[in-house]
Amino acid sequence: MEDFRDHIATVNEHGKRIWVYPKKPKGSLTNKRKLVSYSLLIFLMAAPWIQINGSQLLEFNILERKFSIFGATFWPQDLYIFAILMVIGIVFVILFTIIYGRIFCGWICPQTIFMEFVFRQVEYWIDGDWKHQQALDKAPWNAKKWGKRILKHGIFWLISFVIANVFLAYIIGSHELIRIQTEPISRHIGGFTAIIIFTSLFYFVFSNLREQVCTTICPYGRLQGVLLDKNSMVVAYDHVRGEQRAKFKKLENRSESGKGDCIDCMQCVHVCPTGIDIRNGTQLECVNCTACIDACNTMMDGVGLERGLIRFVSENGIVNRTKFQWTRRVISYTGVLAALIGILVVLLINRSDFSTTILRQRGSTFQIDSENHITNIFEIDLTNKTKTHFDVKLQSSEADVKFQLANKRLDLPGEKHIRERFIARFPYQVIGHGTKKIDVIVIGNGKEIDRVSIKLIGPSF
Repeated sequence: MEDFRDHIATVNEHGKRIWVYPKKPKGSLTNKRKLVSYSLLIFLMAAPWIQINGSQLLEFNILERKFSIFGATFWPQDLYIFAILMVIGIVFVILFTIIYGRIFCGWICPQTIFMEFVFRQVEYWIDGDWKHQQALDKAPWNAKKWGKRILKHGIFWLISFVIANVFLAYIIGSHELIRIQTEPISRHIGGFTAIIIFTSLFYFVFSNLREQVCTTICPYGRLQGVLLDKNSMVVAYDHVRGEQRAKFKKLENRSESGKGDCIDCMQCVHVCPTGIDIRNGTQLECVNCTACIDACNTMMDGVGLERGLIRFVSENGIVNRTKFQWTRRVISYTGVLAALIGILVVLLINRSDFSTTILRQRGSTFQIDSENHITNIFEIDLTNKTKTHFDVKLQSSEADVKFQLANKRLDLPGEKHIRERFIARFPYQVIGHGTKKIDVIVIGNGKEIDRVSIKLIGPSF
């Protein structure tokens, strides 16, 4: 019977939510998850405050369209690099899921890390383990219950407040966040409103939504259903070895009695943070957190049976006892991923520190001035991706073509974008058949920093 696939484990037949009380997991894999999770937490919380060459280690400033990754600053002109990065990310997720299933969700995803190793740990500390939590929820509202609820949700709110501030540091920059925190509220009504909104959002997610983010909201959980195959390594129950399930009896020879190694202790279900029974097979709710592996191994040790009844294994590995295989599908995705990474490296190496765009002023054509010279009006956009301030001048590759800026001096500050108009003025003989291509040489602090081709227009003769 596979009726479990007709509904999710956290909703009953009446459509009401079943609250999950996972037992606190223990074991070697849990210890490794803690090491990975707390390392990632430290990096996540520290990254906005680390400066490299005057830039944040990581910043995704959507408002100013400025992105810093490991000290390198990227602008909208570098959109093609982000497009390649996005494609690489998608291919990597597909490849990673094909090989290792949804292990990203259980070991690396910020939602899981914050839920299981921050908020859940606070809950274990205040409310106790799963049985104590169940008993407390059913208990009448007395002073003890009120005290624990106020303490727990107060800490939840404070942690959410910290997360909201760190989140904004990534979005608006740590310097701007410090200004919002230190200057009077009246100067930063919008900033303080954003902090309160994000604090409330994070609080709601981690105090109420919880595993529903993974089981119903996150699209990756649905995506894995079309990515996994029989060779994908996932957290799985070895039904060949485990069935038929039966309670353990001391000194019993289970193979002679026709019983499998599963002693039906339900510990794998008790520790599951999404409330599923892994013995039912691969399910979209499973985040591959490996808590059930630790719980099962502990029970196997206790009854003297071999470990690994629940383990990382493919469906073919269970049925045919085969190891992971490099299929054509995996090799193909690996080749595509390697090629994309190669393209990205080339683009990063050839990325310029300046970006110049010159367009003819919209709706304009050539004019003839009082001295019988032809003039064209252009708009120039300059982006300085470095932190150096430049005094910019424009020169023409044609000696007879002169450029006149609207402002005699063009200042280009570090990590800034400016837009200005200029006039190209030239005699009749420059134009042959009504058009002429020339180069505009951008000079910064006395050195050429960029060169852009433009087309001059004039009367045909």
